[in-house]
Amino acid sequence: VQLVESGGGLVQPGGSLRLSCAASGFPISIYLMRWYRQAPGKEREWVASIDNTGGTSAYADAVKGRFTISRDNPKNTVYLEMKSLKPEDTAVYYCRAGTTYWGKGTLVTVST
Repeated sequence: VQLVESGGGLVQPGGSLRLSCAASGFPISIYLMRWYRQAPGKEREWVASIDNTGGTSAYADAVKGRFTISRDNPKNTVYLEMKSLKPEDTAVYYCRAGTTYWGKGTLVTVST
């Protein structure tokens, strides 16, 4: 049973990245899925959520209008599309299935 995030990297301010979170060993279709992030020296914070059908999503104010969460249940994968990235978006991004499973994270660095 695991969640594996990918797609992080170094990007310039104003750029875009798409993160993926692939699950194995359990079906994400029964879980509310969330993305969190943790910047250096700060606590982990919630970024976005999507319900189990993909019909409802929610975002932290800091990313609203720039990030989009989506899911593909047959592929057992959740995504986070990030646009207009800012230096303050630099963090390790984690996905979470319900209140049960966490991934190990993928690093996003926004810098010139």
